[in-house]
Amino acid sequence: MNSKIERELDELVTAKVITPIVEQDIRQYYAREKVAQPNKLFAIFGVLGSLLTGLGVILILAHNWDDFSRATKTIWAFAPLVVGQLLVAYTLFKKKSNAWKETAAVFLFFAIGSSIALVSQIYNIPGEMSSFLLTWIILAAPLVYLLKSHAAALLHILFATIYACNAGYFYDASPYLYLLMLGWLAPYYWMQLKSRTSDNITGIFNWFLPLSMLISLGAFIQWDNSFVFLTYIFLFGLFYNLGKLPVFENQKLRTNGYLILGSLGTVITLFITSFRFVWDEFINEFLSINDSVTTVVIGVVTLAVIAFLFSKKRLRPFNLFQYVFILFIGICVFKTEGSFVPTVLINILILALGVFTVEMGARKNLFSVLNYGLLIITGLITCRFFDTDISFVLRGLLFVAIGAGFFGANYFMYKKASRKSVSEVSVNQKMKNDE
Repeated sequence: MNSKIERELDELVTAKVITPIVEQDIRQYYAREKVAQPNKLFAIFGVLGSLLTGLGVILILAHNWDDFSRATKTIWAFAPLVVGQLLVAYTLFKKKSNAWKETAAVFLFFAIGSSIALVSQIYNIPGEMSSFLLTWIILAAPLVYLLKSHAAALLHILFATIYACNAGYFYDASPYLYLLMLGWLAPYYWMQLKSRTSDNITGIFNWFLPLSMLISLGAFIQWDNSFVFLTYIFLFGLFYNLGKLPVFENQKLRTNGYLILGSLGTVITLFITSFRFVWDEFINEFLSINDSVTTVVIGVVTLAVIAFLFSKKRLRPFNLFQYVFILFIGICVFKTEGSFVPTVLINILILALGVFTVEMGARKNLFSVLNYGLLIITGLITCRFFDTDISFVLRGLLFVAIGAGFFGANYFMYKKASRKSVSEVSVNQKMKNDE
Protein backbone atom coordinates (compact mmCIF):
# COMPACT_ATOMS: atom_id res chain seq x y z
CA MET A 1 0.00 0.00 0.00
CA ASN A 2 1.09 3.57 -0.63
CA SER A 3 2.81 5.07 2.42
CA LYS A 4 0.76 8.26 2.04
CA ILE A 5 -2.47 6.26 2.28
CA GLU A 6 -1.16 4.45 5.36
CA ARG A 7 -0.42 7.76 7.09
CA GLU A 8 -3.84 9.11 6.20
CA LEU A 9 -5.50 5.97 7.55
CA ASP A 10 -3.67 6.41 10.85
CA GLU A 11 -4.76 10.06 11.00
CA LEU A 12 -8.38 9.14 10.27
CA VAL A 13 -8.39 6.51 13.02
CA THR A 14 -6.79 8.97 15.47
CA ALA A 15 -9.39 11.62 14.60
CA LYS A 16 -12.12 8.97 15.04
CA VAL A 17 -13.39 9.51 11.50
CA ILE A 18 -13.21 5.77 10.81
CA THR A 19 -13.07 2.80 13.15
CA PRO A 20 -10.09 0.41 13.41
CA ILE A 21 -12.27 -2.29 11.79
CA VAL A 22 -12.85 -0.09 8.73
CA GLU A 23 -9.13 0.68 8.62
CA GLN A 24 -8.35 -3.04 8.57
CA ASP A 25 -10.83 -3.65 5.76
CA ILE A 26 -9.22 -0.89 3.69
CA ARG A 27 -5.74 -2.35 4.25
CA GLN A 28 -6.94 -5.81 3.18
CA TYR A 29 -8.52 -4.36 0.04
CA TYR A 30 -5.29 -2.67 -1.04
CA ALA A 31 -3.37 -5.84 -0.21
CA ARG A 32 -5.57 -7.84 -2.62
CA GLU A 33 -5.10 -5.19 -5.30
CA LYS A 34 -1.34 -5.36 -4.85
CA VAL A 35 -1.38 -9.12 -5.35
CA ALA A 36 -3.26 -8.75 -8.67
CA GLN A 37 -1.02 -5.97 -9.97
CA PRO A 38 2.11 -8.04 -10.81
CA ASN A 39 -0.03 -10.26 -13.07
CA LYS A 40 -0.97 -7.22 -15.17
CA LEU A 41 2.65 -6.10 -15.34
CA PHE A 42 3.70 -9.61 -16.38
CA ALA A 43 1.14 -9.51 -19.20
CA ILE A 44 2.43 -6.16 -20.45
CA PHE A 45 6.08 -7.21 -20.33
CA GLY A 46 5.18 -10.58 -21.87
CA VAL A 47 3.64 -8.83 -24.88
CA LEU A 48 6.63 -6.51 -25.20
CA GLY A 49 9.00 -9.46 -24.83
CA SER A 50 7.28 -11.40 -27.61
CA LEU A 51 7.49 -8.36 -29.90
CA LEU A 52 11.18 -7.80 -29.22
CA THR A 53 11.97 -11.50 -29.62
CA GLY A 54 10.20 -11.59 -32.96
CA LEU A 55 12.02 -8.49 -34.18
CA GLY A 56 15.35 -9.95 -33.10
CA VAL A 57 14.75 -13.19 -34.99
CA ILE A 58 13.73 -11.23 -38.09
CA LEU A 59 16.93 -9.18 -37.99
CA ILE A 60 19.10 -12.27 -37.61
CA LEU A 61 17.37 -14.03 -40.50
CA ALA A 62 17.46 -10.93 -42.69
CA HIS A 63 21.24 -10.69 -42.30
CA ASN A 64 21.77 -14.25 -43.60
CA TRP A 65 18.68 -14.56 -45.84
CA ASP A 66 20.46 -14.52 -49.19
CA ASP A 67 22.71 -17.42 -48.17
CA PHE A 68 19.80 -19.81 -47.58
CA SER A 69 18.37 -22.20 -50.17
CA ARG A 70 14.71 -21.96 -51.15
CA ALA A 71 13.83 -25.02 -49.03
CA THR A 72 15.61 -23.55 -46.00
CA LYS A 73 13.87 -20.23 -46.52
CA THR A 74 10.50 -22.00 -46.63
CA ILE A 75 11.23 -23.82 -43.37
CA TRP A 76 12.19 -20.55 -41.71
CA ALA A 77 9.06 -18.91 -43.13
CA PHE A 78 6.78 -21.43 -41.42
CA ALA A 79 8.88 -21.83 -38.24
CA PRO A 80 7.39 -18.78 -36.40
CA LEU A 81 3.89 -19.94 -37.33
CA VAL A 82 4.48 -23.44 -35.92
CA VAL A 83 6.08 -22.06 -32.75
CA GLY A 84 3.19 -19.64 -32.27
CA GLN A 85 0.59 -22.39 -32.67
CA LEU A 86 2.42 -24.64 -30.22
CA LEU A 87 2.59 -21.77 -27.73
CA VAL A 88 -1.15 -21.15 -28.10
CA ALA A 89 -1.93 -24.87 -27.71
CA TYR A 90 0.24 -25.10 -24.59
CA THR A 91 -1.46 -22.02 -23.12
CA LEU A 92 -4.94 -23.41 -23.73
CA PHE A 93 -4.37 -27.00 -22.61
CA LYS A 94 -2.46 -25.99 -19.50
CA LYS A 95 -5.00 -23.24 -18.75
CA LYS A 96 -2.33 -20.63 -18.26
CA SER A 97 -2.90 -17.12 -16.95
CA ASN A 98 -4.02 -14.11 -18.98
CA ALA A 99 -0.41 -13.02 -19.30
CA TRP A 100 0.41 -16.23 -21.18
CA LYS A 101 -2.65 -15.78 -23.39
CA GLU A 102 -1.74 -12.21 -24.32
CA THR A 103 1.85 -13.18 -25.10
CA ALA A 104 0.84 -16.19 -27.20
CA ALA A 105 -1.79 -14.17 -29.09
CA VAL A 106 0.62 -11.36 -30.00
CA PHE A 107 3.36 -13.77 -31.06
CA LEU A 108 1.03 -15.82 -33.28
CA PHE A 109 -0.59 -12.68 -34.72
CA PHE A 110 2.72 -11.42 -36.08
CA ALA A 111 3.87 -14.92 -36.98
CA ILE A 112 0.90 -15.21 -39.36
CA GLY A 113 1.83 -11.96 -41.09
CA SER A 114 5.52 -12.81 -41.35
CA SER A 115 4.79 -16.27 -42.80
CA ILE A 116 2.51 -14.83 -45.48
CA ALA A 117 5.05 -12.17 -46.42
CA LEU A 118 8.01 -14.56 -46.51
CA VAL A 119 6.25 -17.19 -48.63
CA SER A 120 5.15 -14.48 -51.07
CA GLN A 121 8.73 -13.22 -51.30
CA ILE A 122 10.29 -16.67 -51.65
CA TYR A 123 8.00 -17.80 -54.48
CA ASN A 124 7.48 -14.33 -56.04
CA ILE A 125 3.72 -14.36 -55.52
CA PRO A 126 2.36 -10.96 -56.66
CA GLY A 127 -0.34 -9.13 -54.78
CA GLU A 128 -1.50 -5.79 -53.43
CA MET A 129 -0.90 -4.54 -49.92
CA SER A 130 -4.63 -4.49 -49.18
CA SER A 131 -4.97 -8.19 -50.14
CA PHE A 132 -2.05 -9.08 -47.88
CA LEU A 133 -3.54 -7.18 -44.94
CA LEU A 134 -6.98 -8.68 -45.53
CA THR A 135 -5.62 -12.25 -45.53
CA TRP A 136 -3.57 -11.55 -42.41
CA ILE A 137 -6.50 -10.06 -40.50
CA ILE A 138 -8.90 -12.87 -41.43
CA LEU A 139 -6.46 -15.62 -40.39
CA ALA A 140 -5.65 -13.90 -37.07
CA ALA A 141 -9.24 -12.90 -36.23
CA PRO A 142 -10.13 -16.12 -34.28
CA LEU A 143 -7.37 -15.34 -31.74
CA VAL A 144 -9.60 -12.68 -30.18
CA TYR A 145 -12.19 -15.23 -29.02
CA LEU A 146 -9.95 -18.29 -28.81
CA LEU A 147 -7.64 -16.71 -26.24
CA LYS A 148 -9.92 -13.86 -25.10
CA SER A 149 -6.96 -11.60 -25.78
CA HIS A 150 -7.22 -7.82 -25.42
CA ALA A 151 -3.97 -7.35 -27.31
CA ALA A 152 -5.25 -9.40 -30.25
CA ALA A 153 -8.46 -7.34 -30.29
CA LEU A 154 -6.53 -4.06 -30.31
CA LEU A 155 -4.24 -5.34 -33.07
CA HIS A 156 -7.33 -6.39 -35.01
CA ILE A 157 -8.68 -2.81 -34.84
CA LEU A 158 -5.29 -1.32 -35.72
CA PHE A 159 -4.70 -3.48 -38.80
CA ALA A 160 -8.33 -3.14 -39.92
CA THR A 161 -7.79 0.62 -39.88
CA ILE A 162 -4.56 0.25 -41.87
CA TYR A 163 -6.41 -1.93 -44.38
CA ALA A 164 -9.21 0.64 -44.76
CA CYS A 165 -6.74 3.49 -45.26
CA ASN A 166 -4.66 1.51 -47.75
CA ALA A 167 -7.66 0.45 -49.83
CA GLY A 168 -9.55 3.73 -49.63
CA TYR A 169 -6.89 6.42 -49.69
CA PHE A 170 -4.35 4.79 -52.05
CA TYR A 171 -6.49 2.61 -54.33
CA ASP A 172 -9.68 4.71 -54.26
CA ALA A 173 -11.83 1.69 -53.39
CA SER A 174 -14.47 1.71 -50.65
CA PRO A 175 -13.22 -0.82 -48.05
CA TYR A 176 -16.59 -2.19 -46.95
CA LEU A 177 -14.90 -5.29 -45.53
CA TYR A 178 -13.61 -2.96 -42.80
CA LEU A 179 -17.17 -2.80 -41.46
CA LEU A 180 -17.30 -6.61 -41.28
CA MET A 181 -14.01 -6.59 -39.37
CA LEU A 182 -15.47 -4.23 -36.77
CA GLY A 183 -18.63 -6.34 -36.72
CA TRP A 184 -16.53 -9.41 -35.90
CA LEU A 185 -15.20 -7.59 -32.83
CA ALA A 186 -18.58 -6.22 -31.71
CA PRO A 187 -19.60 -9.17 -29.44
CA TYR A 188 -16.21 -9.12 -27.70
CA TYR A 189 -16.45 -5.37 -27.13
CA TRP A 190 -19.99 -5.70 -25.82
CA MET A 191 -18.89 -8.34 -23.32
CA GLN A 192 -16.19 -5.95 -22.12
CA LEU A 193 -18.71 -3.16 -21.65
CA LYS A 194 -21.11 -5.38 -19.72
CA SER A 195 -18.67 -7.22 -17.46
CA ARG A 196 -15.64 -4.91 -17.14
CA THR A 197 -17.07 -1.44 -17.58
CA SER A 198 -14.64 0.39 -15.31
CA ASP A 199 -11.45 -1.45 -16.36
CA ASN A 200 -8.66 0.49 -18.02
CA ILE A 201 -8.67 -1.86 -21.02
CA THR A 202 -12.32 -0.98 -21.67
CA GLY A 203 -11.36 2.68 -21.65
CA ILE A 204 -8.67 1.93 -24.24
CA PHE A 205 -11.27 0.24 -26.45
CA ASN A 206 -13.50 3.30 -26.00
CA TRP A 207 -10.74 5.37 -27.62
CA PHE A 208 -9.45 2.87 -30.20
CA LEU A 209 -12.80 2.20 -31.87
CA PRO A 210 -13.95 5.82 -32.46
CA LEU A 211 -10.45 6.82 -33.54
CA SER A 212 -10.41 3.93 -36.00
CA MET A 213 -13.80 4.96 -37.43
CA LEU A 214 -12.72 8.61 -37.62
CA ILE A 215 -9.51 7.77 -39.49
CA SER A 216 -11.24 5.30 -41.82
CA LEU A 217 -14.23 7.50 -42.68
CA GLY A 218 -12.29 9.35 -45.37
CA ALA A 219 -11.87 6.09 -47.27
CA PHE A 220 -15.66 5.86 -47.79
CA ILE A 221 -16.41 9.37 -49.04
CA GLN A 222 -15.63 11.52 -52.07
CA TRP A 223 -13.58 14.53 -51.03
CA ASP A 224 -14.73 16.65 -53.97
CA ASN A 225 -18.40 16.91 -53.00
CA SER A 226 -20.35 19.05 -50.56
CA PHE A 227 -21.18 16.24 -48.17
CA VAL A 228 -17.72 15.99 -46.57
CA PHE A 229 -18.34 18.43 -43.71
CA LEU A 230 -21.88 17.18 -43.22
CA THR A 231 -20.63 13.58 -43.01
CA TYR A 232 -18.06 14.45 -40.34
CA ILE A 233 -20.61 16.50 -38.39
CA PHE A 234 -22.90 13.46 -38.44
CA LEU A 235 -20.08 11.19 -37.27
CA PHE A 236 -19.13 13.50 -34.39
CA GLY A 237 -22.80 13.80 -33.48
CA LEU A 238 -23.00 10.01 -33.41
CA PHE A 239 -19.92 9.82 -31.18
CA TYR A 240 -21.25 12.42 -28.75
CA ASN A 241 -24.66 10.79 -28.44
CA LEU A 242 -23.09 7.35 -28.01
CA GLY A 243 -21.02 8.86 -25.20
CA LYS A 244 -24.26 9.89 -23.49
CA LEU A 245 -25.54 6.31 -23.35
CA PRO A 246 -25.72 4.95 -19.78
CA VAL A 247 -22.95 2.39 -20.37
CA PHE A 248 -20.52 5.19 -21.31
CA GLU A 249 -21.80 8.18 -19.36
CA ASN A 250 -21.32 6.40 -16.02
CA GLN A 251 -17.62 5.93 -16.75
CA LYS A 252 -14.86 8.41 -16.00
CA LEU A 253 -14.63 11.21 -18.54
CA ARG A 254 -11.09 10.30 -19.59
CA THR A 255 -12.25 6.82 -20.63
CA ASN A 256 -15.23 8.12 -22.62
CA GLY A 257 -13.48 8.59 -25.95
CA TYR A 258 -16.82 8.86 -27.77
CA LEU A 259 -17.92 11.92 -25.80
CA ILE A 260 -14.56 13.72 -25.96
CA LEU A 261 -13.96 13.04 -29.67
CA GLY A 262 -17.55 13.94 -30.48
CA SER A 263 -17.33 17.26 -28.68
CA LEU A 264 -13.88 18.26 -29.96
CA GLY A 265 -14.63 17.09 -33.50
CA THR A 266 -17.89 19.03 -33.62
CA VAL A 267 -16.24 22.24 -32.44
CA ILE A 268 -13.26 21.91 -34.82
CA THR A 269 -15.52 21.21 -37.82
CA LEU A 270 -17.66 24.23 -36.96
CA PHE A 271 -14.54 26.39 -36.67
CA ILE A 272 -13.44 25.30 -40.16
CA THR A 273 -16.85 26.08 -41.63
CA SER A 274 -17.03 29.45 -39.85
CA PHE A 275 -14.92 30.98 -42.65
CA ARG A 276 -16.84 32.28 -45.63
CA PHE A 277 -14.33 31.01 -48.21
CA VAL A 278 -15.08 27.41 -47.11
CA TRP A 279 -18.70 27.83 -48.18
CA ASP A 280 -17.66 29.55 -51.41
CA GLU A 281 -14.98 27.07 -52.50
CA PHE A 282 -15.72 23.71 -50.85
CA ILE A 283 -19.41 23.60 -50.04
CA ASN A 284 -21.08 24.12 -53.40
CA GLU A 285 -24.76 23.91 -54.24
CA PHE A 286 -25.81 21.62 -51.40
CA LEU A 287 -29.20 20.64 -52.75
CA SER A 288 -27.92 19.75 -56.23
CA ILE A 289 -25.60 16.97 -55.07
CA ASN A 290 -26.79 13.38 -55.27
CA ASP A 291 -27.34 11.70 -51.92
CA SER A 292 -24.22 10.30 -50.31
CA VAL A 293 -24.90 6.81 -49.00
CA THR A 294 -22.29 7.08 -46.24
CA THR A 295 -23.68 10.41 -45.05
CA VAL A 296 -27.26 9.16 -45.03
CA VAL A 297 -26.38 5.94 -43.18
CA ILE A 298 -24.42 7.77 -40.46
CA GLY A 299 -27.23 10.35 -40.14
CA VAL A 300 -29.88 7.65 -39.75
CA VAL A 301 -27.83 5.80 -37.12
CA THR A 302 -27.31 9.06 -35.21
CA LEU A 303 -31.04 9.76 -35.25
CA ALA A 304 -31.65 6.20 -34.02
CA VAL A 305 -29.34 6.80 -31.05
CA ILE A 306 -31.15 10.08 -30.32
CA ALA A 307 -34.48 8.22 -30.43
CA PHE A 308 -33.15 5.58 -28.03
CA LEU A 309 -31.97 8.27 -25.60
CA PHE A 310 -35.39 9.92 -25.84
CA SER A 311 -37.14 6.62 -25.09
CA LYS A 312 -34.95 6.21 -22.00
CA LYS A 313 -35.65 9.85 -20.97
CA ARG A 314 -31.96 10.71 -21.14
CA LEU A 315 -32.24 13.86 -23.24
CA ARG A 316 -32.86 15.99 -20.18
CA PRO A 317 -31.45 18.40 -19.27
CA PHE A 318 -31.09 19.98 -22.71
CA ASN A 319 -27.62 19.56 -24.26
CA LEU A 320 -26.93 21.62 -27.39
CA PHE A 321 -24.04 19.38 -28.50
CA GLN A 322 -26.48 16.51 -29.08
CA TYR A 323 -28.42 18.47 -31.73
CA VAL A 324 -25.63 20.27 -33.62
CA PHE A 325 -25.76 17.81 -36.52
CA ILE A 326 -29.48 18.60 -37.03
CA LEU A 327 -28.86 22.35 -36.89
CA PHE A 328 -26.02 21.99 -39.40
CA ILE A 329 -28.44 20.47 -41.94
CA GLY A 330 -30.70 23.52 -41.58
CA ILE A 331 -27.74 25.86 -42.01
CA CYS A 332 -26.67 24.05 -45.20
CA VAL A 333 -30.12 24.71 -46.71
CA PHE A 334 -29.41 28.46 -46.61
CA LYS A 335 -26.47 27.90 -48.98
CA THR A 336 -28.89 28.33 -51.90
CA GLU A 337 -29.06 32.05 -50.99
CA GLY A 338 -25.26 32.48 -50.87
CA SER A 339 -22.45 31.95 -48.38
CA PHE A 340 -23.07 34.95 -46.10
CA VAL A 341 -26.07 33.61 -44.17
CA PRO A 342 -24.59 30.12 -43.46
CA THR A 343 -21.33 31.70 -42.28
CA VAL A 344 -23.16 33.99 -39.85
CA LEU A 345 -25.32 31.14 -38.56
CA ILE A 346 -22.27 28.92 -37.98
CA ASN A 347 -20.62 31.68 -35.93
CA ILE A 348 -23.79 32.13 -33.88
CA LEU A 349 -23.92 28.37 -33.29
CA ILE A 350 -20.29 28.29 -32.09
CA LEU A 351 -20.97 31.20 -29.72
CA ALA A 352 -24.06 29.41 -28.41
CA LEU A 353 -22.03 26.25 -27.79
CA GLY A 354 -19.41 28.25 -25.88
CA VAL A 355 -21.99 30.00 -23.71
CA PHE A 356 -23.86 26.74 -23.12
CA THR A 357 -20.63 24.97 -22.06
CA VAL A 358 -19.69 27.80 -19.68
CA GLU A 359 -23.15 27.69 -18.13
CA MET A 360 -23.01 23.90 -17.76
CA GLY A 361 -19.58 24.08 -16.13
CA ALA A 362 -20.76 26.74 -13.68
CA ARG A 363 -23.92 24.76 -12.89
CA LYS A 364 -22.04 21.51 -12.25
CA ASN A 365 -19.02 23.18 -10.56
CA LEU A 366 -16.64 21.66 -13.13
CA PHE A 367 -13.59 23.83 -13.85
CA SER A 368 -12.63 21.73 -16.89
CA VAL A 369 -16.03 22.19 -18.59
CA LEU A 370 -16.11 25.90 -17.72
CA ASN A 371 -12.68 26.54 -19.23
CA TYR A 372 -13.54 24.42 -22.27
CA GLY A 373 -16.48 26.74 -22.94
CA LEU A 374 -14.26 29.79 -22.53
CA LEU A 375 -11.76 28.26 -24.96
CA ILE A 376 -14.54 27.81 -27.54
CA ILE A 377 -15.44 31.50 -27.26
CA THR A 378 -11.74 32.45 -27.40
CA GLY A 379 -11.26 30.31 -30.51
CA LEU A 380 -14.22 31.98 -32.21
CA ILE A 381 -12.85 35.46 -31.50
CA THR A 382 -9.39 34.38 -32.67
CA CYS A 383 -10.82 33.08 -35.97
CA ARG A 384 -12.60 36.37 -36.54
CA PHE A 385 -9.33 38.15 -35.71
CA PHE A 386 -7.95 36.98 -39.07
CA ASP A 387 -10.89 37.65 -41.38
CA THR A 388 -12.48 40.76 -39.87
CA ASP A 389 -11.28 44.28 -40.60
CA ILE A 390 -11.20 45.86 -37.14
CA SER A 391 -8.53 47.99 -35.48
CA PHE A 392 -5.72 46.44 -33.48
CA VAL A 393 -6.80 48.47 -30.44
CA LEU A 394 -10.23 46.85 -30.48
CA ARG A 395 -8.67 43.44 -31.03
CA GLY A 396 -6.40 43.99 -28.06
CA LEU A 397 -9.32 45.06 -25.89
CA LEU A 398 -11.18 41.90 -26.91
CA PHE A 399 -8.33 39.66 -25.78
CA VAL A 400 -7.99 41.62 -22.53
CA ALA A 401 -11.71 41.05 -21.96
CA ILE A 402 -11.27 37.32 -22.66
CA GLY A 403 -8.42 37.09 -20.17
CA ALA A 404 -10.46 38.91 -17.56
CA GLY A 405 -13.35 36.56 -18.30
CA PHE A 406 -11.14 33.52 -17.73
CA PHE A 407 -9.90 34.90 -14.42
CA GLY A 408 -13.32 36.07 -13.26
CA ALA A 409 -15.14 32.85 -14.13
CA ASN A 410 -12.54 30.63 -12.45
CA TYR A 411 -12.42 32.89 -9.38
CA PHE A 412 -16.22 32.78 -9.12
CA MET A 413 -16.16 28.97 -9.38
CA TYR A 414 -13.40 28.73 -6.78
CA LYS A 415 -15.29 30.90 -4.29
CA LYS A 416 -18.48 28.93 -4.92
CA ALA A 417 -16.69 25.61 -4.36
CA SER A 418 -15.02 26.97 -1.20
CA ARG A 419 -18.35 28.10 0.27
CA LYS A 420 -19.85 24.71 -0.50
CA SER A 421 -16.96 22.90 1.20
CA VAL A 422 -17.20 25.12 4.29
CA SER A 423 -20.95 24.55 4.55
CA GLU A 424 -20.52 20.76 4.21
CA VAL A 425 -17.87 20.75 6.95
CA SER A 426 -20.14 22.79 9.21
CA VAL A 427 -23.05 20.39 8.66
CA ASN A 428 -20.88 17.34 9.34
CA GLN A 429 -19.47 18.95 12.49
CA LYS A 430 -22.97 19.78 13.70
CA MET A 431 -24.15 16.22 13.10
CA LYS A 432 -21.11 14.89 14.95
CA ASN A 433 -21.80 17.17 17.92
CA ASP A 434 -25.45 16.11 18.01
CA GLU A 435 -24.38 12.47 18.17
